Parts: sequence; structure tokens; C-alpha cells
Amino acid sequence: MMTPTDEWYEAVSRRHSIRTYTGEPVPGEILQRLGQAAAGFSGPAARVVVSTEGVGQVFRGVVGSYGSIVDPPAYAAVIGNKADPAYQVRCGYAGEAVVLEAVSLGLGTCWVGGFFRPEAVALTEILEPEEKVLAVIALGLDAEADNFGHRLMKKFARSHMRKSLSELVSGLPRTKWPAWIEAALECARLAPSAVNRQPWRFMVEPDLITVSVDSLSDTYRIPKRLDCGIAMLHLETGARHLDAEGTWTYMDPPDVARYELEEQ
Repeated sequence: MMTPTDEWYEAVSRRHSIRTYTGEPVPGEILQRLGQAAAGFSGPAARVVVSTEGVGQVFRGVVGSYGSIVDPPAYAAVIGNKADPAYQVRCGYAGEAVVLEAVSLGLGTCWVGGFFRPEAVALTEILEPEEKVLAVIALGLDAEADNFGHRLMKKFARSHMRKSLSELVSGLPRTKWPAWIEAALECARLAPSAVNRQPWRFMVEPDLITVSVDSLSDTYRIPKRLDCGIAMLHLETGARHLDAEGTWTYMDPPDVARYELEEQ
């Protein structure tokens, strides 16, 4: 499935983690759109299932850096097949497709990777022997959506807690970047990650960007390669916004994947 470039490009800058929801049901037509996005980005190594069943049980006891997840009416389960070496990366990429689609449709979202109840997901979703629930994503209407001051503070905090591109990027000097690379990396910089750790690093060459992890040590019970998969979809969305069509090649650690422009 190709990314809906304009809508998702706008969603990248609007997205922030929502922990308190109104509890109102998500309209059926929006659930259908989310299901289509989930199906379009799912495959043998990673799949995403959107559900309204047992939501309270899935998020019961969510604590720690996430705080509480309050009254989401729906969620997406991100399920990986451990038989594929790139399953964690593919899970992040596929899950973020549902996030960007949800934000483009006016919903709030929040990735939860370390403190949720995977056994509750398994009650409503049959898992294959090699499958594992890596994360869940809360979905619903933001309870603070009408609070302008709250939204402004969120946007300000998110911008100032991000690493600069100079901290994240090596390779080709920025003065020589084509416009598509600038757009792609700015979108990737805004990707969500566990406790905002931003573990991705980017090596820039004239027609490609290589994504790697900052270290092979995972933290917070969440794989860094999952975070990198999320950043990959943001990177691709920024590139495609400027008509820079490319393909991903998955790589061995500590590298993650390479986005290379298609021949024109």
C-alpha cells in the first residue's frame, strides 16, 4: 500500500501522544479506514489489528513513563513474527501507518510498548506459534482537544525535546542535501519513540539514506528497531511529499534499512 502522502505529511507535524480520551466510540467509517490502513501495511512478518474488544483489559495497569492511558475506545495491536529477522522494524513501520491514518482522520493516538497486557490481546486475536504482540496503540478522541493552551504546550515541548539533525545525521554535508533529504529527515526527527529516546541515526549519501540504531542495547523493554521502523515511515512520507519515490532494503545490525531513490 502506498502512503497517502499529503494527509500523512500533515499528520506527522500534528501527531503527539494522547493519554486521556473522551471514551466516545470511534465511528464505524473511521474504524473501517483504520482497518484498511492496517491491512495494507501488514504482511507475513508484521501485522496490525484494529479492535474495540477488551480495550480496558489491554491497558489495565499501564504505568511508568507512559502514565495512565484513560478511556480509549479502541486500540491497534502490533504483532510480529519472530521468524523474520526484520520483524521488529516491520512492526514499527506498519503500526505507524495506523497512527498517521488515525491522526489524519482526527483521532488521538499513543504507542504503548512496555507496559500493557499482551495476554488480553490474545483473548480476542489468535496468534501463530512464532507471533508476539510487540506493542499496542491507543486510539480515540483526545479529551484535551478543545484546550488550546494544552495543545500549544504539547507542541512546544515536543519541538524542544527533540535532538537536532546535527546530532542524528552523518555523511553528506547538509549544504549539499537535496530538498527531499531535508524533508525526509525532518519528518523522521518527529517520529515517536519509547520515552522519546530517539535511537535512530542517519547516514546520508547523494541518493540514499541509511537508518541505523545508536547502540545494540535495548531499553525500557522495547526494541529500538521498533522505534526505527516508525522513523522509517516518517522518512518515506517526507521524501514522497517531494515526489522522491524510493525503496527500502533491510540490513543487518547495527544498520536497520536503506532508503534509495528509484531510477527515474
